[in-house]
Amino acid sequence: MTRRRTGRAQAWAELLRVSALFSVPGDALAGAAAAGVRPGRGTLCAIGASLCLYEAGMALNDWADRAEDAAERPHRPLPSGRIAPSAALAASAALTAAGLALASRAGRPPLAVATALAATVWAYDLGLKHTPAGPATMATARALDLLLGATASTGGNRRTHHRAVHALPSAALLGAHTYAVTAVSRHETQGGSTRTPLAALAVTLAVAGTASGEVLGARPATTVSTPSGPPAPHPHPALPSGRTLPSNRPLPPSRPLPSRPPRPSRRSVPSRGLGSLLALAYARTPATLLLHAALNPSAALTERAVGGGIRATIPLQAALAARAGAPGTALALLGLVPAARALARKVSPT
Repeated sequence: MTRRRTGRAQAWAELLRVSALFSVPGDALAGAAAAGVRPGRGTLCAIGASLCLYEAGMALNDWADRAEDAAERPHRPLPSGRIAPSAALAASAALTAAGLALASRAGRPPLAVATALAATVWAYDLGLKHTPAGPATMATARALDLLLGATASTGGNRRTHHRAVHALPSAALLGAHTYAVTAVSRHETQGGSTRTPLAALAVTLAVAGTASGEVLGARPATTVSTPSGPPAPHPHPALPSGRTLPSNRPLPPSRPLPSRPPRPSRRSVPSRGLGSLLALAYARTPATLLLHAALNPSAALTERAVGGGIRATIPLQAALAARAGAPGTALALLGLVPAARALARKVSPT
């Protein structure tokens, strides 16, 4: 009986690809950092919603591809008979409802973003996956997931949710990375593509270079405009406030006031260095695997490159958080990498 339960749990772990779950919380945390707010209750709701919607997409993906997997991946849980297709579809629907319910706890704007995310996931799995729009659809889903975290973390009300706009650059970079990984994954069962891994490598390097540049989402410095005309007189530094000298007496010599250079931001200076290191770690994770897949486009090496791209999502999220001025969040995300790597040895993320 115990062995049967263990086998069933293993089947569901494979269906839901639990080893890839470590790449999900960073979307909401990076979104909160990009919006310029600290993680809070809304961020936790966004993380829960993201996990549910991500797993809903995994279960729905295998349900939609059960006939194809029967020919190419007969060991998968559905074609092998370890999980019934109806159970996978029911789990996908239940997880989607749970994700939307969690998003609604953070407010109406997060619920709207979560609804768009759920619709994108279902559209991808049920129709767009095998079309040219597939990678772009998946990239949109990942970008929406980051924006969900940004919107939920800002309070979910009209007065503060406009801060989520500052998360758009981070969402675009995360979407570009997801596009590249998804494009490579379309060849993981049969291999045979050299151009796609090379293009994905170029995108990875471009994303890393952009993530290690200026602080993403930072607001430009504002300048105060003064009215035109002659400058207003200022009291002489050598005189007490409110006193004046007669016009026939010369003013005493005044010493120029020392000018102080603007202080650098306490958060941006260390975060920039950390962000550059994390961007380098992000690029290093899939680069070698993508190069191997390009030189020898076999199905096995392509699948390894896809797994490396999924794991690289975590250091990318950490780099985006650091560049947004949240080094603590970045280091916390980086701590998920060993756990994701260890679990990937037991359950494949692809």
